[in-house]
Amino acid sequence: MSDAKLEGNLLVAQSGGPTSVINASLAGVVREALNKEEYIGDIYGGLNGILGVLKEEFVDMALEYEEVIQGLRNTPGSALGTCRFKLKKDEDYERILKVFEIHNIRYFFYIGGNDSQDSADKIAKLAVDKGYKLRVIGIPKTVDNDLPVTDHCPGYGSVIKYIATTIKEIALDNQSMGQHDLVQIVEVMGRNAGWIAAGAALAKNREAPEEAPHLICLPESPFVLEKFLQRIQDVLKKQKYCMVVVGEGLVGLDGNYIGVQSTTATDAFGHVQLGGIGDYLEKMVTQHLSVKVRTAKLGIAQRAAAHCSSQTDNDEAFLCGQAAVQAATVHGESGKMITLQRSDSNVYSCKTGLISLSEVANGVKKIPENWIEEEGFGLNYQFYKYALPLIQGEVPMPYENGTPAFARLSAHRVGKKLEAYKTA
Repeated sequence: MSDAKLEGNLLVAQSGGPTSVINASLAGVVREALNKEEYIGDIYGGLNGILGVLKEEFVDMALEYEEVIQGLRNTPGSALGTCRFKLKKDEDYERILKVFEIHNIRYFFYIGGNDSQDSADKIAKLAVDKGYKLRVIGIPKTVDNDLPVTDHCPGYGSVIKYIATTIKEIALDNQSMGQHDLVQIVEVMGRNAGWIAAGAALAKNREAPEEAPHLICLPESPFVLEKFLQRIQDVLKKQKYCMVVVGEGLVGLDGNYIGVQSTTATDAFGHVQLGGIGDYLEKMVTQHLSVKVRTAKLGIAQRAAAHCSSQTDNDEAFLCGQAAVQAATVHGESGKMITLQRSDSNVYSCKTGLISLSEVANGVKKIPENWIEEEGFGLNYQFYKYALPLIQGEVPMPYENGTPAFARLSAHRVGKKLEAYKTA
């Protein structure tokens, strides 16, 4: 933390998979920055995450109309564009500092998940090593909810609100069609932690255990086929259908992903590109049980469903953006990430905090073991108590010609001052 006043320009960028509230954080940054004229000159947005920094591709956020900034709060996707790009070579980091210096960027805010916070951490440390006055703050974002330290992540409340809603809708369809012979498998996101799949539990009235979902398969509970098939049979003896929700990162007793081939592609950070566990489970059920099986893969609709997002989530995402600017300017913080801290009160409330980026980068927060039912196919009251407050409230959505009206940036380009840079 530095008490010295720092004046200069601001750069904000977005990275990784979008959420339905990531633009609310962007709006929070811009709104707060406009109120900090004594610290901040120009307000730039980097196009396509860290790639936009390397390529010196910026837009002037201060030139956007007020209604556009407000409209970002109910607009999904990443308004500035995003990337999954890993900084690999010394030249990449040298280029970033050159870009910052030539544009007098003194405040850098990176909205993203695990890998993005790692990039922000390295940039902050590089600036210190090179003696360049720069304040870097990470703003959490991930539907996976797996960032360490923070109680929860902006984006999570909205994705599980959508998941729970969709499960309730599909369940009514299944109830109409099933005759004790229908298995419905719903595949959801979640690489290394089952937070998204767990959110499906919110579709169930805890006083009505017969309601869907009947089985929730989590990465935290190693998958055993025999137990899985037996539970399905037990459910079908009593219910007209059996609904299974499964996270894409399901693993076996050996810790390896179920149904993923060794030839599966990886992204820039070396993460296996998952998807297909629902089809695998459908194949297993079809082979072993005489029932009808349907599979639904919700895909990116989970993170893009702004029409079913949570007002609580949206407000907290906006708050994180505001808090980042406040921390960097007024309090002189750098090398930190904004966190959400839940109060100990029985009435839900949340405030922001700060944690060192190095304590967050590349870490994974899993569901506590004592929140998972003994046989590993459901969640107990502790999870409900944790998750229910996060899905409360509905974001007002403007409509035009019967469909949602989303904001689009005018994207006034900032002139480049350096030679082109090759990122490959």
